[in-house]
Amino acid sequence: MAVTASPRPPQELFRKSRVLAWDQTVFTFKLILAIALAVGGGYLALRPSPVLIAAGVLILGAVYTHMVELQHQCLHHSAFRTARPHRLAGVPLGLPLLVSYSHYRVRHLQHHRFLGTPQDSEFFGFDSRKPITPGLLLRGLFDYARLFVVLRDVVASCTGTWTYDAGQIAERRRREVVNEYRLFGLIMVAAATAVALGHGETLLRLWLLPLLVAVPLHFLVELPEHLLCETETTDVLRNTRSISGSWMTTWFTNGNNLHIEHHAAMVVPINRLRERHPEAERHAVHIERSYAAFYRKAARTAWRNRAASVRQPGRSTR
Repeated sequence: MAVTASPRPPQELFRKSRVLAWDQTVFTFKLILAIALAVGGGYLALRPSPVLIAAGVLILGAVYTHMVELQHQCLHHSAFRTARPHRLAGVPLGLPLLVSYSHYRVRHLQHHRFLGTPQDSEFFGFDSRKPITPGLLLRGLFDYARLFVVLRDVVASCTGTWTYDAGQIAERRRREVVNEYRLFGLIMVAAATAVALGHGETLLRLWLLPLLVAVPLHFLVELPEHLLCETETTDVLRNTRSISGSWMTTWFTNGNNLHIEHHAAMVVPINRLRERHPEAERHAVHIERSYAAFYRKAARTAWRNRAASVRQPGRSTR
């Protein structure tokens, strides 16, 4: 639901907060839980029963999506009390979906800096500033082409030709990105070797099929952040959306549903965003009760845009 922004300035929403020992403990528990779920999903995926295989693949796909959301917290250095562990945890968290921690971090911090301006550019390709249509949403939902972009970056990194395409970055950051894509290259070589040695079915169940699930699932997690919000203002109370959600969606998205709260103070530990949500509800324009409510709104808008384009000759309906 859209609400009218309150004229009173928020007091708590933009307050910065340091990572405390308890915040670090909470994030560590989330990591342990994600590993346990991955192990359980992997066990099921390797069973002989088709039903258990399907359950395992779905669990692994969901966990791989969840791990990228945990990686997102590491990008902001809001998971641990010191900086170093963030990359140590963040790099492996992105491995299943082939998301480079350092590349994602540089682009994502630029997104926070330039949100609401023409320079805004997120790491994942869907542009929420475009008028949405069913075709555009479907292409974003099944954006497996991103994996070929990763392959291109792997090849460029291994041949020493990788460059950053969205501005300037420090040489140290560039080396970190290149090294992570080279790691992806080693993983791809190991995967090809496993197939050659007769372990292709194991690879299929533990990685490739879950990857097919995780790509659209991750898109659905990211989609509500700024879509159908005001794209030409830097006011986070108008250009970003929060979803109240349930404890399950808040856990699964690692607080990505509380996106206004996150953009208002991006270094605040994710587990402490919920306490700021009542103030976001009072002041922000775009608040939804649930993900389902947002998806219904997005679907209605997409079909309206399609219908409008059909009525106007010469415009694409895709």
